[in-house]
Amino acid sequence: MHIRIAEPDDLKQIVAIYNQAVEEGDCTADTHSLTVEERQDWFNSHSPDKYPIHVMEENGVITGWCSLSAHRKGRMALRNVAEISYYVENNHRGKGIGRQLMQHALQEAPRLGLHNLFAILLDINQVSIALLEKNAFSKWGHLPDIAEFPGKTCGQFIYGRKI
Repeated sequence: MHIRIAEPDDLKQIVAIYNQAVEEGDCTADTHSLTVEERQDWFNSHSPDKYPIHVMEENGVITGWCSLSAHRKGRMALRNVAEISYYVENNHRGKGIGRQLMQHALQEAPRLGLHNLFAILLDINQVSIALLEKNAFSKWGHLPDIAEFPGKTCGQFIYGRKI
């Protein structure tokens, strides 16, 4: 397995992994699966030199991905802040892929000129909370009961780390 910058041809697999999280219902606030076309602008908004998308690849198959995204793009006082997101393919969970992607992003952040990383996650996402805390992120905020799903409501945490 190795980590590399995502290429346009990877978007289909990236979206498929994301949609697995959507179907689970406790990993993202999206409530319906997304298409490759719906994610194209998101993909295009990333660049290897500032806001990359990294993928973990094994034998030509994407097993997980991690993105660093601009926070409030265009606001220059926030140019050195990025939101980190990460998703691992269901059959590859528990193998340390999320940890490796997170650590790679943390190592790359200084080279990219990033001083702060943060994650926004559902407050019921215990796996993500554990991963963030193991990587020295701390809780910076809580938005209680703002995510409404059929039959349940939950909040969002904001976890952050200074680089």
